[in-house]
This record gives sequence, structure tokens and C-alpha cells, in this order.
Amino acid sequence: MEHYKVIEKSLLYIENNLQQTLSLESVSNYFNMSKYYFHRLFSTIMGCSLNQYTLSRRLNASVHYIQNENLSLTEIAYQLNFGTPSSFTRAFKSQYGISPSSLRKNGKTITLEEIPPVIKRPIKNINGDIVADFTLTNFETTRISGIAFEVDLARSDFKEKIRSYSRMFVDSIDGTISSSCYIIYSNCQPNSTKFKALVGIPQNLKISKPNYFTVDVQQFFCTKFKYFGDLLDIGDVFITDFARFLKISKQETEESDIELIQVFEDIHNLDSAYHIFVPIKKLSSDDVD
Repeated sequence: MEHYKVIEKSLLYIENNLQQTLSLESVSNYFNMSKYYFHRLFSTIMGCSLNQYTLSRRLNASVHYIQNENLSLTEIAYQLNFGTPSSFTRAFKSQYGISPSSLRKNGKTITLEEIPPVIKRPIKNINGDIVADFTLTNFETTRISGIAFEVDLARSDFKEKIRSYSRMFVDSIDGTISSSCYIIYSNCQPNSTKFKALVGIPQNLKISKPNYFTVDVQQFFCTKFKYFGDLLDIGDVFITDFARFLKISKQETEESDIELIQVFEDIHNLDSAYHIFVPIKKLSSDDVD
């Protein structure tokens, strides 16, 4: 069974057994895996430990009980294996910034979280550490034509803005054009949550519309990761992947105007496989593909 399938099944198993004791040993035994390997695999794929994930799902389930059931808070605490009511209250307040009793009294609602998607990407084992597979390479000088826009991370709709501009650009491309699609993200401006992005293709486009530009991206040394799925689903998982890569590979980030570049294989399918290129410093010992 592929590694991400194991994790997908484990998330369903956890969701269906939140009222049971869910130790690392019990869950790994269910999948006939070493608890040490399962721990490393789960942490790599989900970006958190099994205990952290299980706690988040129990808290999510507790919100449902508080908002939709007549169980007492003590009953909820014991039913969801929090150990004690005080442990439940502390964890709940830490997660949501409000106590369970206050939530029940004030009539506010907390939106329930769906089971998170498992981000599909190749993995590799380096001296016992499991990390997202990576390649050290050069991003070659490339001319990109496309639409540029500004994004503010402080706004709750920043992901939808990126998707919206991406769709706008894709819709402007003739269906007969076969090309990869590049999304270039700049670093945030100093003391700001704003950054610039450009969605384009490696061709000279003659489009006389506002915000359409042609830029030359100069060669840089980088690490390359491969992912599958929605262009923005990676979120915090990629941050964790990159942090683990830096720790295990002993590489360092490079100062650059470019934060990262996402390259999709098919301009007409932004749910296709894609690579992420991140600038890093080149060490004298680095071999590139």
C-alpha cells in the first residue's frame, strides 16, 4: 500500500475511534507497522505528531457535542478520552480561545473542521529520517509571460485571490496551447504581509491588458519538491517539509526576491502534478541533477 494511502486510512480509523485510547502503538499495530516507522511517516505526511493530530480531532468532535448534544461537559471529556474535565477545558481554551462552558452559554458557533486532505508527494528515507523527496538542481533562466497581482497574507481570502487570478489567466490562454504553468511568489515586502505573484507560461504572450507582464527569471540554485493536487492545499505541510529538508540536509536558504516557484505540468489542469522550486545556497559539495 502506498504511504499516503496508509495515512488516509489511519485518519479515518482515528475519526471512527475518538472514544477509544489511540496510542501510537495501538494505531500502528492496526496497520501492522513498526510504531517507530509509523510515527516518522505520520509526522512527515501530516506535519504533526499522531498525538497532536488526535487531540485536534477530539477537540473538533467536542465542538459538535457542545453545539448539538445535551451531554454535560464532564461526559464529553470522558467520552472523548481527555482524561479529566480540567484537561479538556485547558486543551479546548488553548485551541479555540474560549472555554467549553462559555461556548455553550454564549450561543456562538465554531465551524467544524473536515478531515484534512493527505497531501500526496514522494518521500525518501535519509539515515532513518523520512522526508519529502527532493532534488538539488538549477532553475534555468526562463522568460515568463503572464498576469501579476499583489496578495496580502493578512486577508482571510488570500488563497481565493490566488486561485481567482490563476483561473483568470488560464481562461485567457487558447485551449490549443500546450504548456506548463508557472506561479512565481515573491518574498513579502519589508515589515509587511504583502507579496507579489505572477501566473504565466514560458512563452512570449502579446496580451494588451492591465497587469500582464513578461519577466526574465534568472538562473538560481534550488531544491525541487514534487506534489499532486490543488495549488494551495500544501499550506503548512510544505512549510514543515521544507524545514525538515533544511534540518536533515544541512542546507541553508538563499536571500532572494523569489520565495518559491510552482510549476504545473499542464496549464489547463492546475490540479495536475507540480514541482516547487525554492532558492537555497549552493554548497561546494552539492551535486545537481
